[in-house]
Amino acid sequence: MWLNNILKNTAALVANPREGLGKQADRPESGQRPCVVVIGSGFGGLNTVRGLAKGEVEIVLLDRNNYHGFWPLLYQVATAELVPDSIAFPVREFIHSYHNVTFHMAEVSDIDLDNKHVSITDGQPISYDYLVLAAGSINNYFGNKVIPQNTFSLKDVEQAVEIRQGILEAFEKASLETDPEKRKALLTFLVVGSGPTGVELSGALAELIPPLLHKFYPDLTEEKSRIVLVEAHATMLDSFPKSLQKKAQAHLGQMGVEILQNHEVTGVENGVVTFKHGSKMNAGTVVWAAGVRASPLAEKLGVKLAHGERVPVEPTLNLKDHPEVYVIGDMAYLEGYKGGKEAYPGVAQVAIQMGHQAAKNILAQVEGNGLENFQYVDKGQLSTIGRRDAVAEVFNLKLSGFAAWLVWVAVHIYYLLGVRNRLLVMLGWAYNYLTFNLGIRVVGGWPRHETKK
Repeated sequence: MWLNNILKNTAALVANPREGLGKQADRPESGQRPCVVVIGSGFGGLNTVRGLAKGEVEIVLLDRNNYHGFWPLLYQVATAELVPDSIAFPVREFIHSYHNVTFHMAEVSDIDLDNKHVSITDGQPISYDYLVLAAGSINNYFGNKVIPQNTFSLKDVEQAVEIRQGILEAFEKASLETDPEKRKALLTFLVVGSGPTGVELSGALAELIPPLLHKFYPDLTEEKSRIVLVEAHATMLDSFPKSLQKKAQAHLGQMGVEILQNHEVTGVENGVVTFKHGSKMNAGTVVWAAGVRASPLAEKLGVKLAHGERVPVEPTLNLKDHPEVYVIGDMAYLEGYKGGKEAYPGVAQVAIQMGHQAAKNILAQVEGNGLENFQYVDKGQLSTIGRRDAVAEVFNLKLSGFAAWLVWVAVHIYYLLGVRNRLLVMLGWAYNYLTFNLGIRVVGGWPRHETKK
């Protein structure tokens, strides 16, 4: 059933590839219609643009990249299962049919709420009548200034490629290393943080590294690689039901992932990971996936920030003292998740639905109508654990194993933008699934970065 739905959806897009993607016209003279500036081309930003595109407004979309990244699959770029282009979709192609949308690839440097303009690094300030901040999040290192200098991050395509390069370089260095202890450290891969990103990345590493070493590095066949998942607290996949947490932990253990709970990382330097209770571990590759905080643009608003440096917003998603300014997605702090005082999580579905609501409310303001409060429809949460296993909570239905994995596959294909990207991902998955092989094993050919030690 899930495969039929995917094929029907893909066939419809092939039959009408220009649906939502047409010709971009020049913007009319400024001042004819209200201008809405949208910062960020993630799930929240693009869905805001989609909702506004048929309204009587002019839209300026800003992002430091010229593509929309499908970050739920970013870890598969890091483990060489997918090519970077397969999870990146050009913003200009997305807005091609929207005649009232202009895109600028620009870095936002400041926001002046009083004068209603946005400053960019290479260009003149852009004035707005309405502003939508959907700039997402960055890694949270909890004030530690040493850790980011010595660990890999997984927040965009460039960083995923860095991780992939680091993993492959570790294999090459280990094949030359004669010191057993140094070789052991090079083949130790440590992931900090056991949320969905950490779980999915550690599972992918555990599944792919042993056969890769066996097949292509015969001089390392006697060595045992280590995949270590570290969590500062007592639980993993904290937002999932306890029954699914236990199943995920058990399956990772069966795959050979070492899980260290109640191990808070306080330092990473020269390949040595230090924990709060004093113990240490040597690891050649350390990936930080231990939490996020809102984009630094939140600090430009001059308001008191909430947990995770997120911006407190009204139930209508705008600022209390500046109703023309909306903050959505990972940047927004709004309590009410599951009917309680918990803030809505920084996940794709929240950003998508907030984007829709922000667009509706802006158009309501333009037309002089009242605003509606954000009402979240919780569609569930997913986390894959290897090629044939996952955990899923979908509309209060708890799934695990192969059935959950099929749901995970269908959902991720559905939300990918573009027929080409969907086909590339499906072909990549099919190849990896059948061969247990990595798609890209080349070191070099991309901008070089200093290896994280």
